[in-house]
Amino acid sequence: MSRLREQFKVGEVFTYFIRVFQKPKPGSPANFNIRAMHTINKISILMFIVCLIVMIYRAFIR
Repeated sequence: MSRLREQFKVGEVFTYFIRVFQKPKPGSPANFNIRAMHTINKISILMFIVCLIVMIYRAFIR
């Protein structure tokens, strides 16, 4: 049973969602590649959430 719990552990995923939208720490590296990667991640997460909302909305309308 503990192996099944480990497979569905999603706490790290939600902490990443929260961490992506926070301001960067003062000591963190701030080169262009890392900023671009985090910006693309933010856009993709927002698009995913919008798509989930649209899919749930369409499921309840039908």
